Amino acid sequence: MKANSFYGTGRRKSSIARVWLFPEQKGFLINGKTMPEYLQRKSLQAIANMPLSKLDLLNRFRISVNVCGGGPAGQAGAISLGISRALLGYKEELRSSLRVNGFLTRDPREKERKKPGRRGARKRFQFTKR
Repeated sequence: MKANSFYGTGRRKSSIARVWLFPEQKGFLINGKTMPEYLQRKSLQAIANMPLSKLDLLNRFRISVNVCGGGPAGQAGAISLGISRALLGYKEELRSSLRVNGFLTRDPREKERKKPGRRGARKRFQFTKR
């Protein structure tokens, strides 16, 4: 653990984000890039920043994120959960407001595996009566 920092792990779909918060500093790095460089869509940036913006803590931390796996949407959700969990280490009193807004709940939906003899997870071949 880095000195004077707070750590949280977030997961979504097949993405895993490791998040460090450094209080009283500014900046947001994801895998060594700034947030607009890494998450290029504004909607994904909003998802990643949502716990901070709801609690009015937007420019109170320098955030360093290491994220891997999945796509951009899953990574943004994982970052959001990681930030929420790291905020609990910063101030335990934030738990109720994070819980009410749904930031501490891990979204359990995963991709369903492909079954043998089918074209996908659920798709079947076209039925013919003959």
